[in-house]
Amino acid sequence: MPTAVAADATVLANRLRPVLLQLNRQLRREIHSLGVTGGQVSLLVQIKYHPGIGIRELAALERMSVPGMSKFISRLEEAGLVHRAPVAGDQRRVGLTLTRAGQKVLRSVKSKRTAWLSARLRELDPDELDAIDAAIEPLAHLLSEDEV
Repeated sequence: MPTAVAADATVLANRLRPVLLQLNRQLRREIHSLGVTGGQVSLLVQIKYHPGIGIRELAALERMSVPGMSKFISRLEEAGLVHRAPVAGDQRRVGLTLTRAGQKVLRSVKSKRTAWLSARLRELDPDELDAIDAAIEPLAHLLSEDEV
């Protein structure tokens, strides 16, 4: 990568990073009234997309210790959002699934966050909306490379 391009990328990264962090904080604040934290929502989403996932696998996905994950899952279970059940064919293994209440919380989270973001987007002019729309695909591409 040429030096000028690398410098431009660094300048852009320094401008983009705080905006993305603040947007993330605002979206996380929207769910406080639901009685869940952003970290709990993250775990619920992982369980939703990986039904039957074990605590060890979930801990690896979230890059945390198994004992720490076990404590988080216990809290979610006590709140009635997650259910632990033996995995068919392997009675030693326990898998996690969302309860109906857990599914409802995720629907509420999505609804509240979408409503907040939609309200803010309505305040922008058409050119700004077009610029944001054009940026979605490249930003998504950045994230997909991180998951490889």
